[in-house]
Amino acid sequence: MTTPRSKKALFIGVPLALALVVGGGLAAWDHWWRDNPGYPVKVMKEARELHERLLSFDSHISVPLDFGTAGNEADKDGSGQFDLVKANRGHLSGAALTIFGWPELWNGPNAPHKPTAGFVEEARNQQEVRFKIITGMVRDFPNQVAIAYTPDDFRRLHGEGKFAIFISMLNAYPLGHDLSLLDLWTARGMRMFGFSYIGNNDWADSSRPLPFFNDSPDALGGLSDLGKQAVARLNDLGVIIDVSQMSTQALEQVAHLSRTPLVASHSAPRAMVDIPRNLSDKEMQLIKASGGVVQIVGFSQYLRPLTQKTQDRLNDLRQRFDLPPLPNLAMALMPGDPIIAAWPEQKFGEYAGQLYGILEEEPKASLKDLGDAIDYTVRKIGIDHVGISSDFNEGGGVKGWEDVGEIRNVTAELLTRGYSEADIAKLWGGNFLRVWDQVQQAARPAVASTRGAAQP
Repeated sequence: MTTPRSKKALFIGVPLALALVVGGGLAAWDHWWRDNPGYPVKVMKEARELHERLLSFDSHISVPLDFGTAGNEADKDGSGQFDLVKANRGHLSGAALTIFGWPELWNGPNAPHKPTAGFVEEARNQQEVRFKIITGMVRDFPNQVAIAYTPDDFRRLHGEGKFAIFISMLNAYPLGHDLSLLDLWTARGMRMFGFSYIGNNDWADSSRPLPFFNDSPDALGGLSDLGKQAVARLNDLGVIIDVSQMSTQALEQVAHLSRTPLVASHSAPRAMVDIPRNLSDKEMQLIKASGGVVQIVGFSQYLRPLTQKTQDRLNDLRQRFDLPPLPNLAMALMPGDPIIAAWPEQKFGEYAGQLYGILEEEPKASLKDLGDAIDYTVRKIGIDHVGISSDFNEGGGVKGWEDVGEIRNVTAELLTRGYSEADIAKLWGGNFLRVWDQVQQAARPAVASTRGAAQP
């Protein structure tokens, strides 16, 4: 017996309709609820639409040494916090991809090592590898990404729908005592330079001196003579000076010497967590007075104090290594006790490894914590002097903003706090671009004219 057409239509139409409903539902879920940490649909819709027209900039993302290799391709949605697919999904216009080198502390056999003659060479090698990764990405995906050498470049690339790379450099250590390397790196595209990372160097004191390297707090009293010369040279070159990671004395001296606005590329207020790595109200006022910007970082341990459970675990660890109870949170976040300078390498490695293992299990801060830090900084220094950064690939990320594809969640948090579209545009890049404009306009013409000589 033949089946009536009406029944055939029913057999075909009902599953098709169900498939369309389910498919539409999944599409709607992906559009409005994917990675949504709990904001109303209306807020998420507003955040999404805002990012479709907003110029957005993350001022600190580190470049992993294996980025671009198999499993970490730039054009694939991988497991890392940054790639071009995620950047496109989040409508992130561009970011400061940071070239940095650090001594070969954890590299090679029998790590960790006390300083050796090869430290500078290894740190320079890390700089070169990261630079080649950036230029290789631009070479391989010219329709998706390019380097912005000027603020106008950045705006143009945003208009073209390309991801704009802003090259920054962190840590003067690999440069040794060669001031001319600032000129070289500027010619290669560097547009922001930070003197310090973990540990002091011969240019400036760090906010996190490392006893394992025989560091002591304020060993230079801020900047060395070389560091002071570097401030003037960076001003002449039209390069932004990044004061994140510097000691208080070093930051104060840079603020006194620089004739251009300063940027803290990835910092948080000390009012959130009382550690030297965070900025005091006075330090933030100095940055404001320069005309600069404090880029609030989505780094959990700088936004919220460690839980008591984690502090108890750290104190148990310290007791096993014959250290006194935690004197402050700074000693909780790194192996910074002076006595560590006398420890053998193996003991330091065991302690540091267990300390960071405990910290990795600490619950992450939330978007609310990040919003609280932004609110605090805006109240202290004004909306025109605040921005946003992630510190992805170096420990950054909070619940709800764990990769570059989730930036609209940060915007949703800002919208719930009453920030206007104009305010959000300032926070997501407008303030930074203003500073960049001012720094480049203040460059010495004879110096600035040579900057593009070695651009790829």
